[in-house]
Amino acid sequence: MTGLHHVAVAGGQDRTGEELFASLLGEPMHTEQGEGFTERMYDAGGPFLQTLEAGNEGVVRRFLDKRGPGLHHVAFLVDRLDDALADLDERGVPLIDREPRSGGMGTRVAFLHPSAAGGVLIELVEDPEGEVADG
Repeated sequence: MTGLHHVAVAGGQDRTGEELFASLLGEPMHTEQGEGFTERMYDAGGPFLQTLEAGNEGVVRRFLDKRGPGLHHVAFLVDRLDDALADLDERGVPLIDREPRSGGMGTRVAFLHPSAAGGVLIELVEDPEGEVADG
């Protein structure tokens, strides 16, 4: 791991949190549609703040239905995602993804199972463009 990439917050139809983040950080520097959600990335002076707005179905909607709005996951930047996953798997760390998948902003990502970190969902991000803002 080379640093914190982003912290993600999940929300639904109540846009109070999104409006606060925009008022504090400015407009999102990137917006992208995922499967069943809208992702917005805010420049937070180094790592990003990511908001996940749930649609009617999908992983973010299931998260909100189960836990309500709030912290969704913490994402760490890694240099070589394939190597990181192999190392974690070899050490017996519970993984959701054994192979990287496409992430937002052209990244490759993989998730660790929340049981690996005391209930916190962890995302690993390989960013070929080095898009983490300079702090």
